[in-house]
Amino acid sequence: MLETGSTASRAALSVRLGYWLAFAFVVIGLFNAMPGIPGLDQWVTQVTGNNGLRIRRFSYEYFYPVAFFVMMLIVVLRQYSARQAREERKPSAIALDIALVVMAAAISLSYLNEIQSVCLADQITGDRARLIAEALQVEKDNALMFGLPEPTTVDDPQCLNTLNGWLVAIVGVAVAVFLAYAVRVWGLPLVIVAIVVVAWAFTTILIWYLFGTEGINKYLVTKLGGEPRTLAAGYSRVHDILTSNASGLLGRFMSIVLNQIFPYLILGSLFGVSAGGQSLIKLAFRWTRALRGGPAHAAVVSSAMFGTISGGPVVNVLSTGVLTIPMMLRRGFSRTFAGGVEAAASAGGTVMPPVMGVAAFILASMTAVPYGDVIVAALIPAIAYFFCLFLSVVFQARRQNIQAVGKFTEDMHLSRQDLLNLVMIFAPIFLITSLLLTPKESVGCGLFGNLLGIEQTVSASGCIARDLPWLLQLIQNAAGDVGGAGWWAVLLLMGLLFFDPEMRAKPRKLIDALADAGGMIATLYLMFLVVTIIDFSLKLTGMPFYISLDVLGWLNGLNLGEGGAGLFQFLALAMTMLLAILLGMGMPAAPAFINVSLLMGPVLAGLGLSIFTANMFIFYFAAASAITPPVALAAYAAASITKADPIMTGFSAVRSGIVMFVIPFIFAAYPELLLIPQAVLDPQSTGNAFLPGYDGTHDWQHLALLILRLSLALYLLASALAAYDFAKLRLLQILLRLALAIGIILHDPLLHGLSTAAGAALLVGHYFMARRTSAERASTESSAEAGTEQT
Repeated sequence: MLETGSTASRAALSVRLGYWLAFAFVVIGLFNAMPGIPGLDQWVTQVTGNNGLRIRRFSYEYFYPVAFFVMMLIVVLRQYSARQAREERKPSAIALDIALVVMAAAISLSYLNEIQSVCLADQITGDRARLIAEALQVEKDNALMFGLPEPTTVDDPQCLNTLNGWLVAIVGVAVAVFLAYAVRVWGLPLVIVAIVVVAWAFTTILIWYLFGTEGINKYLVTKLGGEPRTLAAGYSRVHDILTSNASGLLGRFMSIVLNQIFPYLILGSLFGVSAGGQSLIKLAFRWTRALRGGPAHAAVVSSAMFGTISGGPVVNVLSTGVLTIPMMLRRGFSRTFAGGVEAAASAGGTVMPPVMGVAAFILASMTAVPYGDVIVAALIPAIAYFFCLFLSVVFQARRQNIQAVGKFTEDMHLSRQDLLNLVMIFAPIFLITSLLLTPKESVGCGLFGNLLGIEQTVSASGCIARDLPWLLQLIQNAAGDVGGAGWWAVLLLMGLLFFDPEMRAKPRKLIDALADAGGMIATLYLMFLVVTIIDFSLKLTGMPFYISLDVLGWLNGLNLGEGGAGLFQFLALAMTMLLAILLGMGMPAAPAFINVSLLMGPVLAGLGLSIFTANMFIFYFAAASAITPPVALAAYAAASITKADPIMTGFSAVRSGIVMFVIPFIFAAYPELLLIPQAVLDPQSTGNAFLPGYDGTHDWQHLALLILRLSLALYLLASALAAYDFAKLRLLQILLRLALAIGIILHDPLLHGLSTAAGAALLVGHYFMARRTSAERASTESSAEAGTEQT
């Protein structure tokens, strides 16, 4: 009894410690992500008298290692608490917990010791102060000699007391521990790619160490240094792996999590405790009551709206599907179709602007494209995707002869509280969209600025406003800033949540939501840690560079003649699609996108796609992995509600959402559909030159005609895959529609012109033939009923 009580006591302590540590981490993280507030930094300096004190945008050299250790500690506490709740007491699990905490501390301290701007050991020994003083004196002597102003600072000196060869061992053991723990938290499918890549890197290093490089294939050897070959020669490479801001363990992805997506992850947790989800679904049912698909259309609408704030297909299914799927079943839709269309709509939330989930922020970061431009680029593809989902529901409703509800029902009534709940949902999204799409330089310009008497300078390059009032300075600081827009949205939502009577009665729910967000962010970073390991392992071996050269060489060696360029591109795109689907099985969109982007991004850029278009192509297939059998996570989540076969639900989701596999090929062929200049930049150019045939501007007439062609092609495609339009389609009709859909999106004006005309004529003819058949059937049934009555 005493032992049981002691175990329960430890479990309760770990829960409390994990809870408050996660809450504190979120609070400190929000301070770090705080955008510039005019006058705040100066006020803090005046009050404290300390010029170096920061209450926001903390110095990354110190903040990143501390945040990393705290996140790993939170992960361990959450895992320990979960095991205690399940009454699991495996010594091996506790040993792995201890190993993760120890190696997280080792990596954090090693980072502080090895990074040139800190040199922790040198600070402790006093060597750093001595080196800085000596370097400063040399600079002062030189300034005095040449009559220059006396300097007060010098560049950071190199660290003296480094870990040398021990760093290789520390990083190697840490990588093994991180991967082992990630298997426990995220499962083997996510980590298996990392294990294979790391094993390949270690094997190729060992081959170099034992045999050298002579006569060995470049894929089979990784050279760390010159002769004589020693593992200590890898110190400089491992040092870069640890401290690099680009691909280091605490580098790019740590920056993305803490400075860009941090507020959005908190926003998702806050939306989860708001009452807005139920009201959002009511609104969707209200909007779609006149459509034959009814609740299926509502599932598409609600999943699109909810998906843009959750960004996670599985979360989306479990949030909206619990209401929409039972409604679809009651209206007569089959279980596999209901689960499939909900899964497909939820996966579409990942590509639905303005807030598209973690992968979209990584897309912006990896391509150096402002997130506001990513929102614009995602607009037409997202509309096309949900347009096809609507069509698949229409065709299924026609097939099953399901009629529209038409009238208002009780579950569509929006009360005053529902309207307040909708404000909680739409106000933060509107704020984010407005800030991200507002250029900093345009704040204070225009009519509003004239009314306020703001001084404006208008030139050929645009308008610049000066001496802005405090409020407009506040807006300007957050405009176009991903983290700043999300931060203000979090602040707004925390206030709006108190419109909910339950939140007013239990304010602790807000603290709970913030603590949950802290745990979620810590667990998410463990996933990013796996991706980081893949990233630096690939760069260490040089595999992406070798693959891109060899694939391009193979394609050029096919000697396909003048038309080869287009076929080269299509083959490379098809290979990328297959790789994205393969690596994305069982993975969230973010790691799937990163893994494929690292390998195939250079290949696509080498074939004439812009860097942004290539990565957008990969991003779409990473999102599609949520509905791709056999490991279709969103479909599995939907099947848990419908109780249908998960694999069949996955195939149904693919059939409903097949356009997600088609749209990337379309905007790869027509990058103007992405609407931003970065989509048509020539990756082979050193400047800002555009691809042949593009100049970075829009021909709106051409774009409108292209969208009409695209709409017709998608209609033909959706109806062919549904095998139904206004009537059942036979095999020959299906094949003809597929052929015409392909012809419509081809570049050749003659082919797409003839296909467009033929496709339009086909649809018109099918409509009138179906009407005539329906009228004849109705007449026959009427005559039969009349004959029965006479009899």
